[in-house]
Amino acid sequence: MTTAVGLISGGLDSILAARLILEQGIKIQGVSFITPFFNSKGAERAAQAVGIPLQVLDITEPHLAMLRKPKHGYGNNMNPCIDCHILMLKEAGRVMEEGGYDFLFTGEVLGQRPMSQNKASLRVVERESGYEGLVLRPLSAQLLPETMPEHAGKVDREQLVGIKGRSRKEQMELAKRYHITEYLSPAGGCLLTDPIFSRRLGDLFRRPEPVQIRDIELLKIGRHLRLSPAVKLIVGRHAQDNERISTMVIPKDDLLKVEKYPGPLCLIPYGGASEDIAQAASICLRYSDAPSDEEVTVLRRRGGEECRIKARSCPVSLPSELMI
Repeated sequence: MTTAVGLISGGLDSILAARLILEQGIKIQGVSFITPFFNSKGAERAAQAVGIPLQVLDITEPHLAMLRKPKHGYGNNMNPCIDCHILMLKEAGRVMEEGGYDFLFTGEVLGQRPMSQNKASLRVVERESGYEGLVLRPLSAQLLPETMPEHAGKVDREQLVGIKGRSRKEQMELAKRYHITEYLSPAGGCLLTDPIFSRRLGDLFRRPEPVQIRDIELLKIGRHLRLSPAVKLIVGRHAQDNERISTMVIPKDDLLKVEKYPGPLCLIPYGGASEDIAQAASICLRYSDAPSDEEVTVLRRRGGEECRIKARSCPVSLPSELMI
């Protein structure tokens, strides 16, 4: 029996690619990937719906190393799509080799993304992954060079399709044929395509200190303000943010909260100098319900120690000037 490893994202294209391969009686092992920037929840639902096993691989370490300086650059934000696809194919290829599978397949569509899914980029991804000739793109196969599994008769090229471009019309028709109604939106699960998150990540990468996983997780919470080249303030926007901040505090951090008035938790990761704390207290007041024209007490905690700081609310314009 012919066997294949399929990269499953949870999006419609990868689901359709899997269905086209399954129709030919080919056994599929799905793979999906997790990093701090995307998860496998959609892929897990998709694999269950299609009826294939799924192996989830945590590629955080190599992904972070690649993300700092991607060989092929970024997209509109901090999304290094070409390098990311290369990395994923490399990891999926290891699964293919270890399990003795015949080939790899993806849900990529020719021309759907002008920079990362044109013919040249698809060739680069395939070649630099180390699996040239073994990567099948079922949705655009009839428009691409014949792969080794097609040439060997393990896959019937005539039963694949030739979709091209950014229109989703043909995919939607296939979805109706297969009665597929639930799937992720294109690129909807990747934080690296989000402009605000990308700005925060770029700011983090400009710091000389090694990046920790917690640093990345904090980028997903609250408002981020740069107080100085070395010091950042994170301000909770709502109760959920405040709760998440409270669970991520470590002893080196400074945590601030206005006393006696509703307001946000404010976090200085790894702590700040006295002038940073004073400025953070004034910003914390600005986002609270405390009177803007009075001196108010702000509680500051670092490790097991707590102290009280008297402060006044900062000018209205200051937070926006410091916002990352």
